[in-house]
Amino acid sequence: MLRPQLKDRRIELTVVEPQPYLTFQPLLAEVAAGSIDPRHVVVPLRAALPDCRVLTARVTRIDHASRTAWVDAAPRGELRLPTEVPYDVLVMAPGSVSRTAPVPGLAEHGMGFATVGEAVALRNHVLEQLDLASSTRDPELRQAALTFVFVGAGYAGVGALAELEDMARTATKGYHNLEPDDLRWVLVEAKDRILGEETSELADHTHAELRERNIDVRVATTLESAADRIMVLSDGSRFAARTLVWTAGVRPAPVLSLTDLPLDGAGRITCLPTLRVVDAEGVALPDAWAAGDCAAVPDHTGELCAPNAQHALDQAKLLAENLAAELAGNPLTGYRSDRPACSTSLGLHRAVAHTRRGTRLTGRRAWWLHRARQLRRLPSRERRVRVLMDWLFGGLFPREVVSLGTIEHPRAEFESGFESDPATGPGG
Repeated sequence: MLRPQLKDRRIELTVVEPQPYLTFQPLLAEVAAGSIDPRHVVVPLRAALPDCRVLTARVTRIDHASRTAWVDAAPRGELRLPTEVPYDVLVMAPGSVSRTAPVPGLAEHGMGFATVGEAVALRNHVLEQLDLASSTRDPELRQAALTFVFVGAGYAGVGALAELEDMARTATKGYHNLEPDDLRWVLVEAKDRILGEETSELADHTHAELRERNIDVRVATTLESAADRIMVLSDGSRFAARTLVWTAGVRPAPVLSLTDLPLDGAGRITCLPTLRVVDAEGVALPDAWAAGDCAAVPDHTGELCAPNAQHALDQAKLLAENLAAELAGNPLTGYRSDRPACSTSLGLHRAVAHTRRGTRLTGRRAWWLHRARQLRRLPSRERRVRVLMDWLFGGLFPREVVSLGTIEHPRAEFESGFESDPATGPGG
């Protein structure tokens, strides 16, 4: 967004990102359900930013006082001296990571849902549980394999659960001893309703639709323990489950703690409505900007914007405009948070959505609107075409319901050959 507005081509833009691609997170639920090829929701940064210098590296420190950043391109676990990267203007937009909690067993048995790898792993895991349930003669193990728990009922949690439930329901048709009603899906939400950022009417509609699909929705409930794969809820429930997905909110990216920028109580960078970084006294820091989930940005009402994709996209556009205006000596514009146009898919041909004008949609019309929005927001024309083709082929053929769990450990079978044949030595 920024490069097209910069007339001076002598200005060099450097992008530092640990991954060489951008992940379009709103479509991860459809990746997990097998509706979209995982490669089609990631955009290679070097291809998308041909006029920028892209560094695939982790930021280890930022000293804005000296206008210097230190980055490390070595894989995690390897030691390498960080490289100094001097700069004139700093833009912080590292986003957020999953917000976890000290729940016993969560670290050992829980799964996140914020990356393409996690979406693919979750899909493989769900299908593997169906295989396990179909093969075992242990009734307790079978029930645990067919129980799927999602904690967090925001857009990500509801969308992921609904898409995967739809996929698993289809997958049971391939098993002689599994029925859709054998599957147990549990959605746990700490607040008193699901989709807290959505209107109460659409949230209630979504709640009712999930219940019609025999999804157990628990509001005003928290997960107390997941030790030994036994789910203990605050309402007194206790049951075994081999699948636990954690989508209970986000927190600012940890890299913010490695900077000398001012942070608020939630760990976000304090900003003015113009997206300039501001200190505790309300004085704007020179040459420092921030946007997205990592930034505490007040809107025109004085309220801080929630960390969601809609605000991040709108702030990115404004940040590019204000940076260009700053360089040109023109006045800056404050961020104005209009009613976000949000939506979430609930499986094939089902969704809920509302427009900026307040129109509320459900069912097939909302599903078409949701897909049109995501297609328009994808930051690559090539990726838009590829996703569209995925959807078109998905309408002609049934979903792919094959688990490729072995791709998560590609060397396992090769290594097992050495274990089964101890005589094998180097070179064969």
